[in-house]
Amino acid sequence: MRTITKQCVGLLGLVVTIVGTAVIADEVNFQRDVRPILAANCFTCHGPDDEARQAGLRLDESTGATADLGGYQAIDPGNRNDSELWKRLTTSDAGMRMPPTASHEPLTPLEIETLGRWIDEGAVYQRHWAFVPPQKIAIPDVTNPQQCRGPIDRMILARLEGKKLIAAPEADRYALVRRLYLDLVGLPPTPQEADGFVADQSPLAYERLVDALLASPDYAERWTRPWLDLARYADTNGYEKDRPRTIWPYRDWVLNAINVDMPFDEFSILQIAGDMLPAATDNDRIATGFHRNTMLNEEGGIDPLEYRFHAVVDRVATTGIVWLGLTTGCAQCHTHKYDPLTHTDYYSLFALLNNADEPELDADGGAMSESRKQFLDQIRTAEDTWIAANIIGDEVDQEADSPASKFRTWFADLVAKSSAWVVMQPATIESSSPTLKLLDDGSVLAAGDITKRDVYQFQFVARSPDQWEADTGVRLDKITAIRLEALPHESLPANGPGMAYYEGRRGDFFLSQIIVSSGGQPVELAAASHSYGKLSIGSGNADAANVIDSDDSTGWSTAGGEGQPHSLVINLAKPIAVDQPLEISLLFERHFAAALGRLRFSVTSNEEPAVAMVIDSGLESLLHSGLNVSQHEYARRFFQTAESVQDQYAPIAKRIARLPEAVRTLVMRQRDKNPRATFRHHRGEYLQPRESVPAAIPAVFAPLAGQLPLDRLQLAQWLVSDGNPLVGRVTVDRAWREFFGRGIVHSAGDYGTQSPPPSHPEVLDYLAIEFINSAWSMKRLHREIVLSATYRQSNHRRDEVTAIDPENRLLAVGPRRRLEFERIRDAMLAASGLLVRRQGGPSVYPPQPQSVVAMAYGNETWPPSTGGDRYRRSVYTFAKRTAPFAASTMFDGPTGELCLPRRDSSNSPLQSLTLLNDPMFVEIAAAMVEDVFRCSANAGDEVIATELFRRLLTRRPTDQELGEIISFRRALPIASGTENYNAQCWLLVARAVMNLDEAITTP
Repeated sequence: MRTITKQCVGLLGLVVTIVGTAVIADEVNFQRDVRPILAANCFTCHGPDDEARQAGLRLDESTGATADLGGYQAIDPGNRNDSELWKRLTTSDAGMRMPPTASHEPLTPLEIETLGRWIDEGAVYQRHWAFVPPQKIAIPDVTNPQQCRGPIDRMILARLEGKKLIAAPEADRYALVRRLYLDLVGLPPTPQEADGFVADQSPLAYERLVDALLASPDYAERWTRPWLDLARYADTNGYEKDRPRTIWPYRDWVLNAINVDMPFDEFSILQIAGDMLPAATDNDRIATGFHRNTMLNEEGGIDPLEYRFHAVVDRVATTGIVWLGLTTGCAQCHTHKYDPLTHTDYYSLFALLNNADEPELDADGGAMSESRKQFLDQIRTAEDTWIAANIIGDEVDQEADSPASKFRTWFADLVAKSSAWVVMQPATIESSSPTLKLLDDGSVLAAGDITKRDVYQFQFVARSPDQWEADTGVRLDKITAIRLEALPHESLPANGPGMAYYEGRRGDFFLSQIIVSSGGQPVELAAASHSYGKLSIGSGNADAANVIDSDDSTGWSTAGGEGQPHSLVINLAKPIAVDQPLEISLLFERHFAAALGRLRFSVTSNEEPAVAMVIDSGLESLLHSGLNVSQHEYARRFFQTAESVQDQYAPIAKRIARLPEAVRTLVMRQRDKNPRATFRHHRGEYLQPRESVPAAIPAVFAPLAGQLPLDRLQLAQWLVSDGNPLVGRVTVDRAWREFFGRGIVHSAGDYGTQSPPPSHPEVLDYLAIEFINSAWSMKRLHREIVLSATYRQSNHRRDEVTAIDPENRLLAVGPRRRLEFERIRDAMLAASGLLVRRQGGPSVYPPQPQSVVAMAYGNETWPPSTGGDRYRRSVYTFAKRTAPFAASTMFDGPTGELCLPRRDSSNSPLQSLTLLNDPMFVEIAAAMVEDVFRCSANAGDEVIATELFRRLLTRRPTDQELGEIISFRRALPIASGTENYNAQCWLLVARAVMNLDEAITTP
């Protein structure tokens, strides 16, 4: 037809009339017939995108299509001949014809006639089906209702009967039981379980099996994996360095939620905004790890704020795919060319997700926290025992070299070096990036964004000596030294005191310069000291003097001392008066973002130069009250820090080193103050912010929305409300795809105008409505699908079906699909007897070649797990973004970099070679043979062959299949005198059967 159109334009009217008469009999439907033509051929230049629009013509809506364009209309409803669109489609002038022939294939005669008839019939526009809320429909009557088990089947069968097709008969019971097990729990049944089901003749046998599998803990491990694909889950940060992150508590949260059948609306709200719920628990906060799965760039040269922008870009795109089924990410750079999502809409949605900070959370849970507490109590008891025997007991040794004598010397040195410090609370606080908050103890806590160059500015009001004494209890008439305390806090990475969040630097900071002024005049700074100083990486030192040397490339850091208090003391060259306003500026400048997270200022008027000491503020007041006030606490500090007794403390230090490390995972936390402004970024570029935009959902949904969302929690609540017509459809269609290999809407992440229409829109809407009305229960949804006769059909193809429906969109036969890698490996682990059913916990390392990760950054190694961890289910396999698990990649597994609504399903020789030769699968095959021998001692070839076959394929082999397996085994070129000859032969047989197509597909 395209050839005829190009060569015989003059005959076009006759051709389209003939085609129209012969083919188009019913009234033209805009949604079904017209929109796909316009979307594919016209919307690029005449669609929603203002910047890309040509000639001011907009064809995606009625107002634009019928507008007066200077004496003519593109569409004159009811009259094709007066419509400029028709004239441009049918003209013989190549320069005037649309679409332009130089850049676009011409429309077919059938497409042109469809548009002409639509114009003649009134050019009625209809809202895109996806934006119309699901509607209840009458369940159709069918000729053979006995073939149906529920509404799904009636709707499917009605379509089949309309095409003169018949549904396939029910699959045999061995195929059914294997299909059910693999689909619901991701594991095959044992031969005994399969035989039990086949022998059960009860009409309720199938239903009972479905309910048992839905109640199994294995169900959650099967269904967590598709959600992790959507959540772009991985155990590393991504980008070049791709260092590990602790995100598995989020994965375990998903497992637990699916296991208890958490309603999908609650499941959604918690993951988007669990931290914002009233009385939110730590478990609710862990759920927000969904959007912390974004990648994190740790390279030194990057701008952290730019990559935070990119993280929110990813969250907008992912939210759009998961809960709207729309390609919202396409509107980052410009108004969407095909769907009603404007550039401003995109950044309004961006604004709803833009006001979250990204802290860590202690995710140990009760059991681990209690274990750590008991361990610490044991350590403290050991310390107390030593102190009582050597320091403060009535009969301790007082000789010169004794611990008691050394303690007295150590304490006297503390008293000599100590100064009377008075805490100063700043009157005003300013920061270039983080939000700074004054706490009750006079310290300042930072939160939010940090950059590679942050400046904190503090102003302290002038006070007379009398005011100082009245306010603090200490009379100050001058200031001779300033102390900066770097303090830990639970909200900071690794408990702080710094805000650096990079692996290997978490909790670190880098203070480059301190600048002090009094009464508006610079203050000269003299000697500086620190209680602890160390750089996290690179050459140089972290000496306190670096902060007053006017060199921004040097500074003070406390790497390795995370979670502990540290201090920096700076003496003034000359005392300054206390009745002058004081200003202190702190500069944090490094090739990575490393601002200080919690700090406190103190001053002293001591005449002697002040020195920073390893002592926390809680003990400081006791120091000046005399040893007897709390001599036991000072003895403990002496025992822990004094070099003279470190040999006695060494056994305790070793026990502390074995202390279980706290598990801290990544979560979201809404900003309660200083919300970020959001701007529309021209062409989507970080460096081109334009006008500010308010938080809002896309305007296309506004008529349905009711109260418009203003923050992340309200967005989450709207996404699972009646105001969003897409969430039910998108969610049930994902489930449908998991069972049938193809969704009712083929384009998994795109329900927009460019997507093909649903194959069974009535089934989609029916399931969406039922899903919501059944309290958003995923298990009930899955139950209804697998109980249907449609699901139970045999998947043997028939020629008459293939001729009409080669892709099985009409579902005249049952589902048949290639299993994804996780189910392949898990099924074979189960068949071999190796599978370890232990849920949750840190990710594990099944065996794979070391070369897989050797080429990644840092020449890392892959430490294969030992014991049971080696054989746990694949959902627990450590996922490294830049070097994904090799066998998974071979079977189209995800990398975790982007939201994946649908995996590809390829078929390559490399997959067969992986199953045959990968050391992991060889190990599985060897274990399977060993287990078969153990269970079938002294059995003949037929018994062993049958057992291997059934473990992998469930059904019994036919006589022909059994004969071929045995013939293969006996023809193997292995000398009968070879060590373990029998096991070696059957190992090769097991590897061959594992490679059968039937072993890695649903039956």
